Amino acid sequence: MLGHRPMDARSPSPLRRVGIVFSGGPAPAANAVIGTAASAFRRAGCEVIGIRHGYGALVDYDRATRPLVAEKDYHVVSDADLRGLRNTRGILIGTGRANPGKGIRTTADLDDPAKTDRLRRVHEALADLDLDALVSIGGDDTLRTANFLYEYQRRLPPGARRVRVVHVPKTIDNDYRGIDFTFGFFTAVEVMAQELLNLRADAVATSSYFVVETMGRKAGWLAYGVAIAGEAHMVVGVEDVVGDLAIQEGGEVRLSIDHLADRVVDLILARERRGKDYGTVVLAEGLAEMLPESHLRDVTRDDHGHVSLGRIDIGKLVARLAADRYERRIGKSKKITGVQLGYEARCAAPHAFDVMLGSQLGFGAYCALAEKGLDGHMVSAAGQLELRYVPFSDLVDPSTFQTAVRFIQRGSDFHRLATQLGTKLTPSP
Repeated sequence: MLGHRPMDARSPSPLRRVGIVFSGGPAPAANAVIGTAASAFRRAGCEVIGIRHGYGALVDYDRATRPLVAEKDYHVVSDADLRGLRNTRGILIGTGRANPGKGIRTTADLDDPAKTDRLRRVHEALADLDLDALVSIGGDDTLRTANFLYEYQRRLPPGARRVRVVHVPKTIDNDYRGIDFTFGFFTAVEVMAQELLNLRADAVATSSYFVVETMGRKAGWLAYGVAIAGEAHMVVGVEDVVGDLAIQEGGEVRLSIDHLADRVVDLILARERRGKDYGTVVLAEGLAEMLPESHLRDVTRDDHGHVSLGRIDIGKLVARLAADRYERRIGKSKKITGVQLGYEARCAAPHAFDVMLGSQLGFGAYCALAEKGLDGHMVSAAGQLELRYVPFSDLVDPSTFQTAVRFIQRGSDFHRLATQLGTKLTPSP
């Protein structure tokens, strides 16, 4: 079972200086993690160094030509930084999307000096900052980076400087394997659900429909949570691309955008038969990544190879197609508006539960390093916020370095709840 491997029995190495880095998209309660971890280390007599804006400065590091600059590239955390920090918006040390492991695909790549050049620079930067350990905070890409750094250091010659690494999982998408809920998820659901309720009231007033795209690149947790809390009439996540919504392309399952538009029209007609001329539909943004290749060919990708989903705007695409199909089928027009939600939730004031969860995970990072002497582990929490420590090897495939996505299980109680609350479709006349 994840997180139940016996702990290392060796005495923890003394910690003098610990770094914290945050990478990837923002998430509510980020400062709860950072602040609690920093406070715990400082109370134990450690100096805490916040790496500014992710790994960007570290991958560019060069002792001779590109040294690290205080306040620009890193910040020594002080007591003043920590006062009232846990409930604040944003990220104290900023974030970025630089990928130190870019180009590494197999274990053999870790022995290739050219492919590990970025990791070498990061390691040298951390060593020159005189860090004993690093707390990594981020999503699955950042977990892979932490694992790359851990594996890179395992291959260093005896006596080389090593920086222990623990990782704290972060994503408002809540699709992380190895933890029940990720910090920021409940805040993001609450913020977007309130937006959806506003749109629902607008739909009632104007006899119209809104097709709302929420964040959720890989799984539908966020879309389902928003649909339940925001009283949507239909929700579709990546887990729902089955049956008529699924088409085969190059051996992969892709989304039939036409059938999805038809399903929205079916919803409108079903509600009209019941005397209801308004509604809201929630779509997970990850559906866009499942579009046929013809829709994705010219879309830009980030440093981790991810499609820029915001540029596709699948909510507006489906709304436009559904409006056209409704008019062709019924002979009259219907106002259907696509709306994209997500960015407004990433730095919202954190929900109390997210503050508690983030704080516990930040404290867990301290416990993992200072009390248990761990290296190469992810901090997790379960039950009544009981801490767990999951080895990277349980989370990252050792041969492909891929991480597993935690999807909503079709037919699970959570999946059944969302579908039960939605409008039941009946065949159109």
